[in-house]
Amino acid sequence: MQVNSEATTGPTTQEAPAEPAQQARSGTRAAGAVVRGQLGAGDAEKAAALRKMKLLALSLLIAMAVIFVFAFALQKDYPWLQYVRAAAEGGMVGALADWFAVTALFKYPMGIKIPHTAIIPRRKDQIGASLGEFVETNFLSEQVVQDKLASVNIARRAGQWLSAPAGADRVAKEGAALIRGAFKVLNDDDVQAVIEGMVRKHLLTPPWGPPVGRLAERIFHDGHHHTLVDLLVDRAADWVDDNHQTVTRLVSDRSPTWVPQFVDGLVGDKVYLEILKFVRAVQADPRHQVRQSIDKYLNDLAQDLQHDPAMIARAEDIKAQVLGDPEVRELASRTWGTVKNALLGAVDDPDSELTVKFKAAVRDFGSRLVDDPELAGKVNAWIGDAAGYLVRTYRSDIAGVITDTVARWDAEETSQKIELQVGKDLQFIRINGTVVGSLAGLAIFTVAQLIFG
Repeated sequence: MQVNSEATTGPTTQEAPAEPAQQARSGTRAAGAVVRGQLGAGDAEKAAALRKMKLLALSLLIAMAVIFVFAFALQKDYPWLQYVRAAAEGGMVGALADWFAVTALFKYPMGIKIPHTAIIPRRKDQIGASLGEFVETNFLSEQVVQDKLASVNIARRAGQWLSAPAGADRVAKEGAALIRGAFKVLNDDDVQAVIEGMVRKHLLTPPWGPPVGRLAERIFHDGHHHTLVDLLVDRAADWVDDNHQTVTRLVSDRSPTWVPQFVDGLVGDKVYLEILKFVRAVQADPRHQVRQSIDKYLNDLAQDLQHDPAMIARAEDIKAQVLGDPEVRELASRTWGTVKNALLGAVDDPDSELTVKFKAAVRDFGSRLVDDPELAGKVNAWIGDAAGYLVRTYRSDIAGVITDTVARWDAEETSQKIELQVGKDLQFIRINGTVVGSLAGLAIFTVAQLIFG
């Protein structure tokens, strides 16, 4: 049932009619007042249709009354008019009875507070509660919702939509709008404070020594550092090859001044050759003593970082020097700024790598939902379970929206708005009552004439 909350009525609609004709005229004015309110095109059409149907029902009643008067006055001269009079009499009775029944739904007939009339204004809250209970019992049932979702096969339909370019574009567009909206809502200082707090909690507060030592121990145990050692040895060998004069000059610079120069040259050449031979030996032998010494030193360092208080304290000093308060704040600011600018730039550019890959991922997921029955079944099961949980947990709250909304409505205004929505159909009751009453009156009179005439 649709109710337009902006419909307004004039003061004439609040007064009870003194007779059916006056009630019909008042209903017509009420419909006109509603139309003059702020209504949409659909409600204006309903008000006009309601006005026409009320006029038609009233016209039938008046026609029955006119026919009854003439037939009653002339039936002595024309006996067959007795049947016409009986039909008109029955039609008036039916029309009046059904007018009373329809009117009793929305107001007091003729302004008289007859019991069990003005049902909607008087029992608005009970009707709202009953409607909420009806919806909760018959529609917000976990089994009903899950059965409906299972019959719809949401996963396949969603997959067909997502796999199409238009669907992926729409998801990307809405996702970009969501990201932009989130960045507008988020305060940069607050986000930076959160990042700074996370850095301090997870990076600065825990001691560095033990975890670094455990990581280094695994690396050294698996021999991953040998590649770095090989690189350092190779660079050392290359340096010695390229710096013969540097080595000999260092030797001559450190020899006594009384040593002849040619002796310095001989000694420098000898030292260079020994250094070169040593470096080449370390380079060629993976099990060289120097390499083993490096391995032992690194393994001892890893153990000290885990268990030696002095080494752990030194690691903490290095951490404090590298990541002090200014550095942490700068890191948080730089991290947030980089992430924010990168995401905003990517979502604003439809041809960015992020947007293109996101659309491709959406289409791929949609295709999988269509082509993979197992995945589609899992998604349908997840949706059904989620919907079932929501209905099971919040069904009373959802139905309560109906009850609370109806309770907030004004009784008279609610009655008028409901009449606007369903009044046209209810006027058929008056029309049918006129016709059925006429036929019934004619049938009763005919039977009585056959029996007693």
